[in-house]
Amino acid sequence: MSFKEKLLYNMNIQQQILDYLKSLPDAKQADMVTLHNRILQLMPDAKLWYFDGRDENGKVVANPQIGYGCYTITYANTTIKEFYRIGISANTGGISIYLMCFDDKKYLSETYGQTIGKAKCTGYCIKFRTLNDINVTVLEAAICDAATNY
Repeated sequence: MSFKEKLLYNMNIQQQILDYLKSLPDAKQADMVTLHNRILQLMPDAKLWYFDGRDENGKVVANPQIGYGCYTITYANTTIKEFYRIGISANTGGISIYLMCFDDKKYLSETYGQTIGKAKCTGYCIKFRTLNDINVTVLEAAICDAATNY
């Protein structure tokens, strides 16, 4: 991809992200913008991703997601796919932060679950209603942990 193509691609992704953020209700929009800006500060050169939640047929299969950095996923059938390292998504229950790079599926809950506040930690996701419900410093530590070598 040429420099011009990369520039146009990145501008398109940035516009899609801005459009997505603007489409959110005010309170959720504020939290998502705060998270987006903070992740950009922590990972200034990271590749940006945007997934609108639709499959190749246009059917909604997930909530829209903003992604940062790169991570290579190797599936059980040996298929390899490039994906984002960290992702954020607004949903009806609040906000989900996806940290895709931890092989140990207990790592997030064991490392951050007790101190993050009112959040649920799964193998690769931290879910919470609003930023006010969690310890943002702990969330940033988890993001930095996942961002290592992005």
